[in-house]
Amino acid sequence: MSSSNPGVILYRYNASPFSVKIDNVLLLKNIPHSTVKVANVLPRPEITELLGLTYRLIPVLAIGNDIYCDTSLIVAALERRFPASKGYGTIFPPKKHGGSADTGLLKALTRHYSDAILFNLATTLLPWNRFPESFMKDRQTFVPNLDAQAMMNSQGKAMNALSAHLALVNEQLQDGREWLFDTELPSLADIGVHFSYDWLRGFPNTKELFDETKFPFALRWLNRMNKFIQSARKDFPAPKALAGPDAATAIANSPHEPYEVVGFDAAEATRLGVFKGQMIEVVPDGSGQQFATTGKLVAFNHEEIIIQTKGAVSNTLFHCHFPRIGFTPRKKQEHKL
Repeated sequence: MSSSNPGVILYRYNASPFSVKIDNVLLLKNIPHSTVKVANVLPRPEITELLGLTYRLIPVLAIGNDIYCDTSLIVAALERRFPASKGYGTIFPPKKHGGSADTGLLKALTRHYSDAILFNLATTLLPWNRFPESFMKDRQTFVPNLDAQAMMNSQGKAMNALSAHLALVNEQLQDGREWLFDTELPSLADIGVHFSYDWLRGFPNTKELFDETKFPFALRWLNRMNKFIQSARKDFPAPKALAGPDAATAIANSPHEPYEVVGFDAAEATRLGVFKGQMIEVVPDGSGQQFATTGKLVAFNHEEIIIQTKGAVSNTLFHCHFPRIGFTPRKKQEHKL
């Protein structure tokens, strides 16, 4: 692999809606890639042991020796490193009637609305009373107070909220526009809102939510997105499946992007009490703080944090990227016995 054409490897599992979100980004940008199938519960030695990455959410995506965590940063990295100027697609297309894409707003809407609000409501409608104990115990390591019966009791409230949000989507589309932000092609906003509602349509208990008499514009848009994705997939090469050790070896033998691209904002780092070259922990701001990832801080800017981790593959260093929004770098805690 050359630095000008780094290999892309996606760690995913089929039942993960966020994996589908990144599948669709890769598809619409026309980026060839390989995939590694991982379990829907821990452990995931393909990531934790071989890459030295204790971050527990899926998907994770590697571009060369750069490993990106959280779909908000994965999306931004794919757009930056595989730009339309080099023949790739874009998820920030121009508006139909002139004007550039609202990139900052699209990123914010997807991160704070689609990913956080819509998806979290959608998960409430899962059949929590049917999940095996092993699955519930795994999810309780991330959300300690997770209770199957409480989730089942909340389904009416969640359905009500999702209906109200679908009404907003319908309102956005009522002027007859094709895509949510009236762009020439689907944008990140379309991908972000689509993946939760399209996932929900497969649930047996959500039929009444998708009422065409109430939400005609929103449901036509959902169908339009599905047709667009299906059409794009016809000419898209099927991803190559890789085993975990093979993927880790490929990543280990690939170059990483120069640190200068991200740079190091010392003023921002100082506010958080960290400095370049320090061993730090990158900690999720919400649930899962026990799954902090430890490594040497090598780059830091307004969008991302990069640390070096060491995996089990030939003692190789990997370059792990986390978004600034939703994650905090902190000095590694010393544990006294």
